[in-house]
Amino acid sequence: MSPTPMGDENGPYSCVEGAIRVIEQSGLEYEVGALGTTIQGPADRLWPLMRELHDATLTAGADRVMTHFRILEAKDDVIEASMADLAARITH
Repeated sequence: MSPTPMGDENGPYSCVEGAIRVIEQSGLEYEVGALGTTIQGPADRLWPLMRELHDATLTAGADRVMTHFRILEAKDDVIEASMADLAARITH
């Protein structure tokens, strides 16, 4: 998830912080990065959360916001296994 707030006098970070607070309140696992935030959880919780995050950015003061989402979903634990494998390769 990567919101790009526009038209906020306080700067974009105040709007993004509003979205991050919503993620924290969700209780889902997340990681904030320089170019976006990764959120992990079941699809039935993530889809409504995406709307909340987009709205939170507007509520925090942005006149406009463009939000990019990338979704990775699998029928089994293939995602978890591949992410762990990738992390092991990078750190060794």
